[in-house]
Amino acid sequence: MTETQPTSARPLGPAREAPLDTPLTAEEQRVLGALLEKQVTVPASYPLTLNALRGACNQSSSREPVVEYDEQRVEQVGRRLKERGLVRIVWSDTGRRTLKYHQVLDEVLALGTDERALLTVLLLRGPQAPGELRTRTERLHRFADREAAEACLQGMAGRGLVEELPKRRGDRDARWRHLLGAAPEEGPVASDADGAVPLPADRDDRVRAVYGAVAADYADTFVDELADQPFERWLLDRVAADAIAAGRPVVEVGSGPGHVTAYLAAAGADATGLDLAPEMVAQARARFPDVTYEVGDLRHLMRPPLADGWGAVLAWYSLIHLSPAELPDAVAALARPLAPGGCLLLAMQTGAAQRVRRIEEWHGHRVSLDFVSHDVAEVGAAVEAAGLGDVEWYRRGPVAARGETTERLYLLAHRT
Repeated sequence: MTETQPTSARPLGPAREAPLDTPLTAEEQRVLGALLEKQVTVPASYPLTLNALRGACNQSSSREPVVEYDEQRVEQVGRRLKERGLVRIVWSDTGRRTLKYHQVLDEVLALGTDERALLTVLLLRGPQAPGELRTRTERLHRFADREAAEACLQGMAGRGLVEELPKRRGDRDARWRHLLGAAPEEGPVASDADGAVPLPADRDDRVRAVYGAVAADYADTFVDELADQPFERWLLDRVAADAIAAGRPVVEVGSGPGHVTAYLAAAGADATGLDLAPEMVAQARARFPDVTYEVGDLRHLMRPPLADGWGAVLAWYSLIHLSPAELPDAVAALARPLAPGGCLLLAMQTGAAQRVRRIEEWHGHRVSLDFVSHDVAEVGAAVEAAGLGDVEWYRRGPVAARGETTERLYLLAHRT
């Protein structure tokens, strides 16, 4: 289990009715949330210039809702926050004299590092359940488990910073919201019927919710599948052998129940698995306790801490929910942290007459999830655009005995 980061000391005292004298507007919440996030994730470029702060506010990922502020609006909000003592506007101490924005909300509220992380994500994405918050704060503060995040929320509630909301129909857990200002209005939860998996509007959240709900049954179905897949084992053996020879680690993104990562580790590779769904990571850790698994997003893959790059990056059926338009950016993100000579291995569905297939029942659960079959030429173009070469293609038909209905595509490419 991953250890939590130490928290800073915080004063203990009675709960107060409102954490701030005046509630924050939606724009003020977005600006402060963006500053809190970037202070931790990109410290080298913090404090933020006006242009950088505008980009952080308008970021299309990890934001709900997505906004389109112009510089004038961001500047006006920043000055209002300065007057309220929640932001400092300072001059850059190097290069051109440029105004930069620095938040002091964490000082005003005397936030610990764990509280700061939770409040950041609540400001940027609105009400969320403890499990969602634990996942989304991974880059800001690492909670050991869902219960650790919920315990921190309980402490924050005692200080008047957050509150637990009534559980909605179809929700597995109650959500929490911050009390610094009004939350944006929400539509109804998408749910096909009683007992169905709650379906957030955001595609990534929807995928995470579905895989979280089916995690145990999914793992039971696929955890031993490689035993009947000699071709796939041959490919994985090649990747493991090359990485071992180069003395570099390998990572599987979208590792699910962990069996592919575990196979690579058993072959002698220094292997790590990443998955978007915390429940899948929990399944992998329980089934393969000697292998490393973490929660992570394939589009934000970082280099390994003790090497100049990954010896291999595997996306083993983990691009199957992305649209064709998203494929080039995803492949580029996977190729970027490869070491020289490192390889990218992709596995996906292809050749289907129906390119996007929606399923409503999966592993005994009612869901609504789209699967995308990718075109060979489009995958090749994305790999080429990512600067990879020495490309090998393998294509096979569906194996009916395993319930497959689509052709399978495997691509192996190298950073030259």
